Amino acid sequence: MSNTVKKKPRKAAAKPKTNISVVPDVAVDVVASVGAQNNAALLKRREAAVARGVVSAAPVFASHAENAELWDVEGNRYVDFAGGIAVLNTGHRHPKVIAAAKAQEDHYTHTSFQVVPYEPYVALAEKLNDLAPGDHAKKSLLVTTGAEAVENAVKIARAATGRPGVIAFTGGYHGRTLLTLGMTGKISPYKKDVGPFPSDIFRAPFPSVRDGITVQDALTGLQNLFLTDAQPERIAAIIIEPVLGEGGYTPVPFEMMQALREICDTHGIMLIADEIQAGFGRTGTWFAVEHSGVVPDLITVAKSMAGGYPIAGVIGRAEVMDAVIPGGLGGTYGGNPVACAAALAAIEAIEEEGLLARSTELGEHFRARFAEIGARVAPYRMWDIRGLGAMLAVEFVTDFDSATPDAALTKAVVAHALKRGLILLACGMHGNALRIMVPLTASDAIIEEGLAIFEAALIDAMAELQG
Repeated sequence: MSNTVKKKPRKAAAKPKTNISVVPDVAVDVVASVGAQNNAALLKRREAAVARGVVSAAPVFASHAENAELWDVEGNRYVDFAGGIAVLNTGHRHPKVIAAAKAQEDHYTHTSFQVVPYEPYVALAEKLNDLAPGDHAKKSLLVTTGAEAVENAVKIARAATGRPGVIAFTGGYHGRTLLTLGMTGKISPYKKDVGPFPSDIFRAPFPSVRDGITVQDALTGLQNLFLTDAQPERIAAIIIEPVLGEGGYTPVPFEMMQALREICDTHGIMLIADEIQAGFGRTGTWFAVEHSGVVPDLITVAKSMAGGYPIAGVIGRAEVMDAVIPGGLGGTYGGNPVACAAALAAIEAIEEEGLLARSTELGEHFRARFAEIGARVAPYRMWDIRGLGAMLAVEFVTDFDSATPDAALTKAVVAHALKRGLILLACGMHGNALRIMVPLTASDAIIEEGLAIFEAALIDAMAELQG
């Protein structure tokens, strides 16, 4: 892949055409109403109608999108490096995904699998069982959201072991429901003012170069937890993201994952790999845990599984998944047939288009370009470039000597990037990392355009903060 920056002018694309002859009158009115709006007017409506706890990173409203590009209601074009928070590994509106969803809609959109089952649910479960690591028999459960998947994984682990306890790690993110918030290892904004949280959830240290915590330190902390608060015979599961998501895109060292597998085997504990953000090709393998060679007992999945359609799941050892009695798992919308069809098509697209290899290639390219940009325009400010495959983050600091997190610079880069036509998101315990979630289907030209905008935004941000 060429390292030459190809700057392209930011321009508005033509508005998508609507065939109003086949749209009911009421729908035409809605389309016309939305089309007449601008970002400022929609922001006022949003403020009046939507709970303030729901935050939007960009103060613009989507009109349409294609692959790695998005247009707002005013016709402004953006390169999308956020991918709907790592949901769009196959890009906005992948043709195969859209076609599969529309074909399913012609048959039925909902029966509830618990009332009248359907083949797409079974086919997707079969595919997930085949993709998940390990040569043992597997079964899957389909639900709707990532938090729901995590809650069910804990429920399954408790049923399988007859134990209540769960151990999670500092910086981990597992959802915003009360049980998953108990496992999430970051207060603001997720846990602030909404406790208390469920009992029998314990926190172990995560290996951190920034905090000087080695793998051995983390494992010693876990053993101390066993001695002080978390009796191993009462622990049902250890849950960990193979790459921290909201916590900063930090991969779990492979030796740590391997040690956790041994500890779980020793004490009869279920090992849960939370692959909701890292799965489906983001790291160059189907699941990030594969890099370590570890086979977990349970895997939670969501996000890029269905190319933008809401679906999630739990994949696990067959005997573990069957521990819950009939009727103990499910949900009215779980495994929606349209989302199942979309997921099967998204997985097929990842396979056919070589997106696992593409992820590895993109990761190498982003690493090289970030290092080059940092050395040229922001010496000693881009402290760490880390991740697996195309699941990458760059961390900003005030200087290399102290490595003090610089959340202000990170926030300014995001803001200036949006002004120039690039959508970015921050992450990390200190809010000073930028994460890359660009669709794996993005062209080389789009990638380079986005990187050129990032560089210009970084220059703008440094100039602004230096006054």
